[in-house]
Amino acid sequence: MQFTSEQRLDDGVLEREFTLDEIPGTLWTPGSAQAPLVLMAHNNGLPKAQPRLVARARYTAARGYAVATIDAAGCGDRPRSAADEQARAELRRALHTGEPADEIFESFIGPLVENAVPEWLTTLDALLELPGIGGPVGYSGGWTALGIRLAVVEPRIAAAGFFAGGYVPRAQREEARQVTVPLLFLLQWDDEGNPRQRALDLFDAFGSKEKTLHANPGGHTGTPWFELEDGCRFLDRHLK
Repeated sequence: MQFTSEQRLDDGVLEREFTLDEIPGTLWTPGSAQAPLVLMAHNNGLPKAQPRLVARARYTAARGYAVATIDAAGCGDRPRSAADEQARAELRRALHTGEPADEIFESFIGPLVENAVPEWLTTLDALLELPGIGGPVGYSGGWTALGIRLAVVEPRIAAAGFFAGGYVPRAQREEARQVTVPLLFLLQWDDEGNPRQRALDLFDAFGSKEKTLHANPGGHTGTPWFELEDGCRFLDRHLK
């Protein structure tokens, strides 16, 4: 892992850009000597520099966590294959015309998850070798499909916070039954792109004995800011 830049932010958090092989990422760390690690991914391949993700990461780091995110393969500014671009074009057309889009989402999001998981695991290994960062590890992010897979295959993840706003492929909906870590699930009740019943069915499918659903009125980007504070309290219970 090579750090390429760093800056100390007004809230005392240290923000560092890094590369790991071809993986670009950002790490935020608090001033404390030792901090639990939180992996934070935005929905379905949006860039790590997305303002809402950065705001969540900075807030969480200021609460005493090391927070890391990456642009996984085909995400953010990383190169995209011709198949990726074709899938995105088909998806934009379907959403514009009102055509059913689930099968397009399946063909697009499924491979993104498969390609992203190994890179996130490689990044996790490298992060836990850094001084001042330790376990247990949490996951928090809008890319629920990725979080489900990571929670199933990575035993170091001890708790997870998911946002219900993104499409979850059928494979990950089945895998949800294998998720057993404590879980906080956020749902926007009026999310136009996320059928409410499908989100409720996913919550019901999770195998966790401790799982909590927070539902708020409003559309996709209307999650109240207080949910971030509640999310940090959830992490405090399970990672500190």
